[in-house]
Amino acid sequence: MQLTWPTILTLFRIALLPVMVAVFYAGFHGANIAAAAIFLAAALTDWLDGFIARRYNQYSRFGAFLDPVADKLMVAVTLFLLVQENPTPLLAIVSAIIVGREIAISALREWMAEIGARGLVKVALLGKLKTVMQIVAIVVLLYQHESAGFKLFHVGEALLVIAAGLTIWSGLDYLRAAWPAMRGDGPHA
Repeated sequence: MQLTWPTILTLFRIALLPVMVAVFYAGFHGANIAAAAIFLAAALTDWLDGFIARRYNQYSRFGAFLDPVADKLMVAVTLFLLVQENPTPLLAIVSAIIVGREIAISALREWMAEIGARGLVKVALLGKLKTVMQIVAIVVLLYQHESAGFKLFHVGEALLVIAAGLTIWSGLDYLRAAWPAMRGDGPHA
């Protein structure tokens, strides 16, 4: 198997995960900024690997499998870290919604691929918007700067609530697209 540049970037994104976790727990002054920067760098490699794959037609089956896995790992692990550090009911609930939706939609996509209907649940613009909102919210939550009585954490928490809303919306959109096949109607039943 030959590794393409997009797949190498995806592997790099996965390799950044333990680095981000170590920095998150390191406790040095500015660790929060470094953890946020590492997460943002990983998110940018996600955009970059997709751009390179499309621009230079560097697709691979391994890359197509690995890319969403890397995305979900980064988001899920980082949300677990944030909930552990800030165990608020709101943060726990919205994180559970986001992670639960990712698991459910991954299972739905796998099942739809099994029945030959994967194209019905391909990534849509709403899913991309959801991902961008999650990334912005997580970067703000990792950064968590506090100054003059203003907690950036609350901004990040509000953004994560919006991301959870988009997560539910996009999940329902995927379910709506798959519903005929799930009910046994249509050509993919």
